[in-house]
Amino acid sequence: PSIVIWTTTPWTIPANRAISYGPEIAYGLYEVTAMEEGLDFEPWAKPGDRLIVADKLAEDVFKAAKIATWTRLDDLNPSGLECAHPLAALSPGYGFSVPLLAGDHVTDDAGTGFVHTAPGHGADDYDVWKAHGHHEVPDTVDADGAYYDHVPLFAGLKVIETEGKKDKIGKFGAANKVVTEKLIEAGNLLARGRMEHSYPHSWRSKAPVIFRNTPQWFIRMDQPLSDDSTLRERALSAIDATAFHPAAGKNRIRSMVESRPDWLISRQRAWGTPLAMFVDKQTGQPLVDAEVDARILTAVTAGGADAWFETPDAEFLGQHDVSRFEKIEDILDVWFDSGCTHAFTLEARDPAHGYTGDRPSHWPADLYLEGSDQHRGWFQSNLLEGSGTRGRAPYDAVLTHGFTQDEQGKKMSKSLGNTTDPAVVIKESGADILRLWVALVDYAEDQRIGKQILQTTVEAYRKLRNTVRYLLGALDGFDETERLPYDQMPPLEKFVLHRLHELDGEVRAAYADYRFQDVVRPVLEFCSNDLSALYFDVRKDSLYCDRPDAIRRRAARTVMDEVFLRLTAWLAPLAPFTTEEAWTTRFPDGGSNCARVIPETPAEWSNPAEADRWAGVQKVLEVVNEALEAARREKVIGGALDAWPVVTGPADAFAAFAGLDAAEVFRTSGAELVHGADAVSVEVRLADHPKCARSWRRVPDVGSDPDYPELSARDADAVRFLDARRA
Repeated sequence: PSIVIWTTTPWTIPANRAISYGPEIAYGLYEVTAMEEGLDFEPWAKPGDRLIVADKLAEDVFKAAKIATWTRLDDLNPSGLECAHPLAALSPGYGFSVPLLAGDHVTDDAGTGFVHTAPGHGADDYDVWKAHGHHEVPDTVDADGAYYDHVPLFAGLKVIETEGKKDKIGKFGAANKVVTEKLIEAGNLLARGRMEHSYPHSWRSKAPVIFRNTPQWFIRMDQPLSDDSTLRERALSAIDATAFHPAAGKNRIRSMVESRPDWLISRQRAWGTPLAMFVDKQTGQPLVDAEVDARILTAVTAGGADAWFETPDAEFLGQHDVSRFEKIEDILDVWFDSGCTHAFTLEARDPAHGYTGDRPSHWPADLYLEGSDQHRGWFQSNLLEGSGTRGRAPYDAVLTHGFTQDEQGKKMSKSLGNTTDPAVVIKESGADILRLWVALVDYAEDQRIGKQILQTTVEAYRKLRNTVRYLLGALDGFDETERLPYDQMPPLEKFVLHRLHELDGEVRAAYADYRFQDVVRPVLEFCSNDLSALYFDVRKDSLYCDRPDAIRRRAARTVMDEVFLRLTAWLAPLAPFTTEEAWTTRFPDGGSNCARVIPETPAEWSNPAEADRWAGVQKVLEVVNEALEAARREKVIGGALDAWPVVTGPADAFAAFAGLDAAEVFRTSGAELVHGADAVSVEVRLADHPKCARSWRRVPDVGSDPDYPELSARDADAVRFLDARRA
C-alpha cells in the first residue's frame, strides 16, 4: 500500500525525510475498485491500488484522483511505519527509509491527513524532525535558489530566481515542473491540480520567498554558565526583579523568555557588525586566543567593522596556520547590536567605571521605554545580554506604550492624508499642548490624535494656564512678612491646604509609577472644582476689598502662594514652557523652574475633618446656586450680590456651617440659615440695603462711616488704611 501525501511545493520533495501524521486522526486502508470513465486522460491510479489516507478526507482524495469506487479494508495506525522515498526508484540517492512521525501540527481539515515533511524547508517540519531525535538536516537548495550539485536528479535546477531583471526575481524556476514529471515517471503521483492559497512574500520587495535551513550561530539559552545557572534562568530572575509599567508587560516578556528557542545571532548580509572569529576547520570550534582577539580589536578600533573583512587573515592569526582556520564573515543580528547599547551609553559615563566628565550616568538605567512590540525586541535583547554578561537586566524598570493612530483609530499614512505632524501642532498651539496630550492619554493602549482630540487638550491647558495667571495676579507683591501661620488660618484655607496635601501624595505616587494621567487629571479637577469654582470665587471679595493686613486676606495670599509653588512644580515635567514662564515672571532671579524639586508638604495640612465639613457645605451650596441661577433667569436679581437667600433645612445639613459666614460661602450680600425642614430649600430674597460702591455688597452698614458715606464699614476701613499709607 501507499501513504498519500500532498504538497503545494513539489520542489521540496527531494528534501523529504519523513511523513507526519496526527495521533488523534482516524486513518484507513482503502482499495481502489473502479476509476471514473469517459475521461480525456488516463488517471494515475488503477483498480487494485491500496491507499492509506485519513478517513475524513478519503472521499475528497479519491475524487481528486478520479477514483469512482473504493473499499475500506481496515483501520490503520501509522505509528512505527516506514516508507520508501517517492523518487527511490529513479536514483540510489533516495534509497533511504522515510519514517512516519507523530506531529500535533497535522490536521484533517484539508489534504490527506498526512504531511510531507522536509526538515530543511519548514518550521513545523524541522521541529517534528528534531523532536523525534533526528539531528541531520539535509541541505538541498543553495543561497541562489538552486539545488546543490549533490542533489540527485536535480543538481543546479532553479527553484526560485534570485538574479536578472527585476520582473524575473522572485519567480519560481523549473523545479516544480521537473520534480512533478519525475514523480510521474516513478509512478508515484496520484493527482495534481491548481489551487489558490496564501504564500509568504518579502515585505520589502513583495517577491515570493522560500524557506531553507542553513548553518547558523546561536547563543544557548539552557547551557549552564559559570555559576551553574542558565541564561534563561538569569533572564527570568531579572524580569522578576524589574518593575513593569503597565504591569501586564511583565507577563508578556516573561512568557516569551520562558518559551523562546536559542538566540540566533548570525545573519548573511552585505554589511553589518561581524562575528569576528575564526573557526577550526577540523574541529568546528571557534578559536579562543587572547592575542588574536586583541589584534582584531585594534584593527576594528582603527578601521571600523570593514577592517575585519579587508584585513588578511594572517595579520590576525599570527603564529596560527592560516589554512586551518576559516574566517567567519556572517554579521550579527541587529538586535544583538541593540542589546549592547547599555554598555556604551551608560557604563562609559559611569563614575564607577572611571568617568570624570560633566555628563555622568549610571548603570543600570532607571527606565527603558519603547513601544509594546519591543518586549520581543530591544527590551529582550538588552535583558539577555545584560543577564549573560553582568548577571542582571541593564534596567530597573520598563515602560511600554501603544501606537499613535488617527482620530478614527486608523494607522497614520501619508497616502491617506491622516497624519498629525508634531511640528504643526507645536507651531499652532505650542509644545505644552502636545506634551499634555501625551500625559492625558492611556499610553498603555494605542492612542488617538487629531484636531478634535487636541482641542480637548487645549481646553484643559487653558484651565491650567488661567489658574496660574490668576495666581500671578493675586500674589503680586506677596512677601514673607505677609505669610500667616497654619494655626491662624480660617476653615476654607485649611480645606485648600488639606487638598494640597492630598494631591501632593497622589502626584508623587503617580510620577513614581509613570501614571501621567493621574498627575494631570486630579490637578485639573483641583483647579476647576476646588480653586476656580469655590476658593477663588469665595476669596475674590477678600482679595479685592479687605485691607492688606487683614487676617483673611493674608491667609488667602499665603495659601495661594503654596498653591502656586506646588502647581508649578507638579506640572513642570509635563508643561515645562508654561510653568517656566510663570515661575520666571514671578521670580525673575529664582533660577529655572525645571531645576526645582516638588516642595515638601507639612503633615499638619492633612485635615480630613475639614474635608468632611466642606463636603457638607458643597451639598447645601449646590442647592443655593441652583436657586440663585433660577432667580437670575427670572430677573428677580441681577447678580448674586443682589440676593439675601433664606435657606431652610435640617440641623445636620447646616452643622458644616459652624464658624462660617454663610453669605461669604454663597457669595451673596447676606444669608439666613433656618432649621426646620427635612430637605434643604431656598427662598431668594432681595438684599434690601444700600449698595457699597466698592464691593457692591448690599449690607446694613453702608454709610455708617461719615468719611466714606458710599462704602460699607469694612470697605471704609480698608480705604482709610490705604489712604493713610499713601499719605
